[in-house]
Amino acid sequence: MRARMSSRPARLVLAAVAGLALAGGAAVTATAASGGASGGVEPTCGTNDLDFSVSEKSQAGGYYQITAKAKPGVTCWLEGVYPSASFGSSADSEVSPAQQAVSDSVRLTGDTEAYAGINPKPVNEDGGLQYDFLHLSLLGDTTHSVTLELPSTATVIDPIATNWHADASDAVPFPN
Repeated sequence: MRARMSSRPARLVLAAVAGLALAGGAAVTATAASGGASGGVEPTCGTNDLDFSVSEKSQAGGYYQITAKAKPGVTCWLEGVYPSASFGSSADSEVSPAQQAVSDSVRLTGDTEAYAGINPKPVNEDGGLQYDFLHLSLLGDTTHSVTLELPSTATVIDPIATNWHADASDAVPFPN
């Protein structure tokens, strides 16, 4: 499991400190606010903080749009990386990134939604395995994964996923 920082300001402080250390070798001391109510810093979203839904889209040869929404009373930041997802237990059903860079994080609260697109078969090949469910988690936290029933059976070969985005039109997984 990847280590993750609990707050956006903490990441910015550490990035600034690292930049200063690399640029000038100066000794710098930094204090980052910790997550929680007293610090006022909003945490990174965990899989259990969100409700997910899946819909089928026809653009880009067909893909599944995953929508994430914060549960009532939850406010958190969803990292702009692709979701950890697979269609089954086979390593061949695990999604790979469709984008080469990290996107902006999305602040989820109330009715705000974030979107990721998953193309189960971005290649023009015959065959593939068929699945009816998608297993999804955030930041590799597979112990808290959710299983989503797909709107239709997916034929899977080399699946790809976009990063999470605030705009659904940015979450279309075009084949490379």
